[in-house]
Amino acid sequence: MQDLNYQLKQLCHRNRDGSFATQHARERVLDLAATQLREAGFRHLAAASLKPKHVDTLVSRWSSEGCTVGTIKNRLAHLRWWAEKVGKQNVVQRNNDGYGIGQRQLVTNVSKARELQGADLARISDPYTAMSLRLQAAFGLRREESIKIRPEWADRGNVLALKDTWTKGGRPREVPVRTAEQRQVLDEAKSLAGQGSLIPANKTYVEQLRRFEHQCAAAGIQRVHGLRHQYAQARYRELTGWAAPVAGGPRSKELNAQEQALDQAARLIVSAELGHERSQVTAVYLGR
Repeated sequence: MQDLNYQLKQLCHRNRDGSFATQHARERVLDLAATQLREAGFRHLAAASLKPKHVDTLVSRWSSEGCTVGTIKNRLAHLRWWAEKVGKQNVVQRNNDGYGIGQRQLVTNVSKARELQGADLARISDPYTAMSLRLQAAFGLRREESIKIRPEWADRGNVLALKDTWTKGGRPREVPVRTAEQRQVLDEAKSLAGQGSLIPANKTYVEQLRRFEHQCAAAGIQRVHGLRHQYAQARYRELTGWAAPVAGGPRSKELNAQEQALDQAARLIVSAELGHERSQVTAVYLGR
């Protein structure tokens, strides 16, 4: 009998729902779930053997390990996908409250920004991964965008154009090229990629994504999403003249009417450059 890890991998490969990033995350979470169920003493499980007790066991372990509310909710979403594909939708509760999971806390006024250091890049041996990291830091790109991007096509002089097939939700956008540092990074990215993307010619996106993750893990580079936070905070300061609340600047309620108008205008710009539709989302990056 094939083990559960293998069966879930095959289930993922037969059902390519969602973006490449979603598919990759789903396969990774389900592989983890299969391994942890085996460690909990559940032997000879098949993909169709999923029961409420298995889900309860996993949620209990994730909670005891200190996983965040957001992480557990994301993992439960992948378990629901599994349950749906094997015709057992009712195995996983539709409401996360049933598992005692609190509301995700998006705004903490604690900075998650991360600066990319030269020492970080020195530990990266793959030039494509290094360049993707530099583009994330310079333009606030998401990981997927920084890998799929074709720098030669994206460079429009004073803006970096991002195609809908690279972005989350299929929303194209433009990010201004404002500084000499951004121009240098973009020119070097074009030199490396030529007419192509930052996926080497002999690799698929998923293969390069796995290489990216392996390179970052081996180099001890964590919280890569923090590069977007750093971009957002630096851009906000440039637009307003003061630091974001999450970086020690004044809270929104402490601003006068003129400053509040400038704050709102800056948040709209930052939101658009990060690829979000609502300025409220910037509270996650900037505080409030």
